[in-house]
Amino acid sequence: MKTPAAVWLALLAAALFGGSTPFVKLLIGETSPLVLAGLLYLGSGLGLALTRLLRGRGWQPSGLSGSGWLWFAVAIGFGGVLGPFLLVLGLTSTGAGTASLLLNLEAVLTASLAWVVFKEHADRRIVAGMALIVAGGVALSWPSGGTAVGELSGTLAIMGACLCWAIDNNLTRKVSASDALFIAGVKGLVAGAVNLGLALGLGHSWPAWPMAGTTMLVGLLGYGLSLVFFVRALRDLGTSRTGAYFSTAPFVGAALSILLLGESTPPPFWVAAVLMGLGVWLHLSELHGHEHTHESQMHSHEHTHDEHHQHVHDFPWDGQEPHSHPHSHAPIQHSHGHFPDIHHRHRH
Repeated sequence: MKTPAAVWLALLAAALFGGSTPFVKLLIGETSPLVLAGLLYLGSGLGLALTRLLRGRGWQPSGLSGSGWLWFAVAIGFGGVLGPFLLVLGLTSTGAGTASLLLNLEAVLTASLAWVVFKEHADRRIVAGMALIVAGGVALSWPSGGTAVGELSGTLAIMGACLCWAIDNNLTRKVSASDALFIAGVKGLVAGAVNLGLALGLGHSWPAWPMAGTTMLVGLLGYGLSLVFFVRALRDLGTSRTGAYFSTAPFVGAALSILLLGESTPPPFWVAAVLMGLGVWLHLSELHGHEHTHESQMHSHEHTHDEHHQHVHDFPWDGQEPHSHPHSHAPIQHSHGHFPDIHHRHRH
């Protein structure tokens, strides 16, 4: 089965997010962590909203309809509001090493929810690959010296933040057929407003505009554009596979820190490189195909007229592909290699 472009989008999303880490490190100390987080998210939201307006030469429909708005609202509530709040709450009483280690739980919880709650299919090869990638993240973030264990309340708060983001990832999959710029932009605006609102309410000061502008630019690339690619990958790969590829972000951040900041390369770095490389290879070499049935459905997303999109248009069409419009799928039963994309969310 040919590796879809969505795999590279997921890896690029991880590279952008992980690559932003060294730059965020350089900004730490210039302002409070809560203000920094707010500016990163706000830069993401404003930049993507402006991009979407310019691209569409004005406001365009989001593609969300019916229950999609509810899924999206709940996803924002967990991932853009509750998650960041719990993370900041946990960091007040938890050591940096412990927090870094705990944040690897997001990938584990994302995949677990996808498999157990949302019934996304994953064979032993995918589970093994996910385990190797997560093990690489654990090795990379394992403290090299003695790190004090944070208070139980702080640890539970960070674990709660990871659970919130895992729920966010799975719910976002349900609306991933909609405009990715809209989804990522709104999430950034909400998360930015919440974080900055909390910061200003706690008495933190607004930084100088040059520093604020730099932070927002980093946020646009590392948080905004990364999330756009992540949502596009969700559309074609499903939650667990996209989450696994995105788990390579810590390795990218560490590698860039070595190149740009001259940080050392301790043994855990190379252990993580091997484990993550093996995990990604297991996913890239996945072969999954069987006879399956497509139920009738109607939705809207960007598509070409492939074997899953054999429909006529009830409006003038200039023949350009890919294009987007509401369209219906008739029931069909066939067999071919596939991923758990928006057209292959069937039970096994």
